[in-house]
Amino acid sequence: MRKITTAAEPLVRARDTDDLDACATVLGAVHAADGYPVNWPSDPAGWLTGDRHAAAWVAQWGGRVVGHVMLVPPGAGDVAPTVLPGSVDTEVAVVSRLFVDPAARGHRIGAALLDRAVREARRRGARAVLDVVATDSAAVALYERLGWECLGATRQRWGPGELVDVRCYAAPPS
Repeated sequence: MRKITTAAEPLVRARDTDDLDACATVLGAVHAADGYPVNWPSDPAGWLTGDRHAAAWVAQWGGRVVGHVMLVPPGAGDVAPTVLPGSVDTEVAVVSRLFVDPAARGHRIGAALLDRAVREARRRGARAVLDVVATDSAAVALYERLGWECLGATRQRWGPGELVDVRCYAAPPS
């Protein structure tokens, strides 16, 4: 794996259609290194746009796309919104499809992407929530280091007969 080195801060900007191939390439590197996503999509670019797309951003660093995040409205399969205390009275937005190129980690790119998604959720009057596979210790450490509130652990259905242990988090209150 080639490690990217640069002194510049990452640029987080709105994702556009021209970014999808680069995002799919980075997603492939993440899948090879970390197993995310657990179930590799037959159409990675389609998976990245999703059917509930509200907003999406990419991180650029060293002249190339190195990360991605989406913000989506809650869907039927999302568990984090259901475990947020007061979720009946609280607008929520779900952070989704967050990943950073393994060669670019350690430079606050994930934190910058999360910050952008949280700011957009707040602008919309919502609290950002997410879930993460319980065994993804690097992601769990990131969320907790950034002050995200652990809402608890549960099981989430990812397909017929496939239940996955996840931890649910909410962004720090504004």
